[in-house]
Amino acid sequence: MTTYDLIIKNGKIVTAESIVQGDIAIKDGKIMEIGNSLQGSAADRVIEAEGLHVLPGLIDTHVHFNEPGRTEWEGLETGSRSLAAGGVTTFFDMPLNSTPPTINKENLDLKKVCADEKAIVNPRYWGGLVPENIEDLKELHENGVIGFKAFMSPSGIADFNHVDDETIFKGMKVIASLGSRLAVHAESTVICDQLAEEKQKQGKTTARDFVESRPIISEIEAVRRIISYAEATGCKVHVVHVSSRKVVEVIQAAKERGVDITVETCAHYLALTVKDLEEKGGLAKCCPPLRDEDEVDDLWAAVANGEINIIASDHSPAPASMKTITDNYFEGWGGISGAQSTLNVMLTEGYFKRNLPLEKIVALTATNPAKIFGLDGKGAIAKGYDADLTLVNLEESFELKKEDLFYRHQHSPYVGMTFKGKVDSTIVNGEVVFENGEITAPQK
Repeated sequence: MTTYDLIIKNGKIVTAESIVQGDIAIKDGKIMEIGNSLQGSAADRVIEAEGLHVLPGLIDTHVHFNEPGRTEWEGLETGSRSLAAGGVTTFFDMPLNSTPPTINKENLDLKKVCADEKAIVNPRYWGGLVPENIEDLKELHENGVIGFKAFMSPSGIADFNHVDDETIFKGMKVIASLGSRLAVHAESTVICDQLAEEKQKQGKTTARDFVESRPIISEIEAVRRIISYAEATGCKVHVVHVSSRKVVEVIQAAKERGVDITVETCAHYLALTVKDLEEKGGLAKCCPPLRDEDEVDDLWAAVANGEINIIASDHSPAPASMKTITDNYFEGWGGISGAQSTLNVMLTEGYFKRNLPLEKIVALTATNPAKIFGLDGKGAIAKGYDADLTLVNLEESFELKKEDLFYRHQHSPYVGMTFKGKVDSTIVNGEVVFENGEITAPQK
């Protein structure tokens, strides 16, 4: 008789290709067998998953956990627990807003030590591209960064400088030679800075004024520029947190002529609008900003049409004091706390409201990230793959309350929203780390 560590029985197994009823047997952190009925098998634990859907654990390619240096903003312990509660089993931590930022091997090693001590889901790391570190890119790549991140406009963090055109071009040549990928925050410094200055001089500081100071054309201008550099250097590019289908269309045209470029949007651009920014204040402030309802609908159309590769959270937390806005929306930290809610948004707004297939949600949140960034053994449910799984009850609805959040600071623009489809449990490398609303991972 074969003995496994864990068997998940009678779940509806969802992959990017299909949904089938079956059992999953796990041993030593790996999926060993998948079948309709694993007869003659025993396990240390059996999870009865009848009525539940079993998804590959989400891969969140875009979080800011701010450790070391700004752990009071979030930290790897609370951040990874939040991900586990949201069905995420792997995350890519951005090179900012930790201090020091991940722009050389020494700083990468500091982050790795923190994650080894505190993270309860699988960590991966972005390296930074800044004007002063082109000579460090090769060593960062050799030490395992998933890719490199650059800001084409000011990042808001003093120790992570945005790149000028010469720096980004030179950096892209190096990154191309490494076979790696550059992720870009694509907004035009000139457009945003000039419009913001004009607005504030005129005393126009409402939510709508802030949004108008960072228009969609600002994203389009920066994306067109980075595409030109990609064509000249051969560098693979990943455009993050795109807020409009108008930007996606520019990227799609580049894809069609052979540019290796991928695009990510975030749950908040698919669930929230400028009206939410007006009503929720700083909790819903981000850059690029939220758009109007017609843009949200168009972005969903791009998702359904396969024009978007990845859905991420861009979890960028801060203490409540930094998110408080009175009458000037140009003040206050621009970042949304949402890492725990990505799957809830995709199920509620996508699957239930817009009939987006579960298979496509799996592709956007797990399979595509694994393929694009070369994560062998992740992003799918298959024999030999890592046992990173999320069990979801699609019949259960709930209102998100602040006490449900595992963030260091229990605030989010999603608080008060009703979601359908609740994470029942999350399994990382064969270990149940979240179950029935509680973190069950061993204390590190």
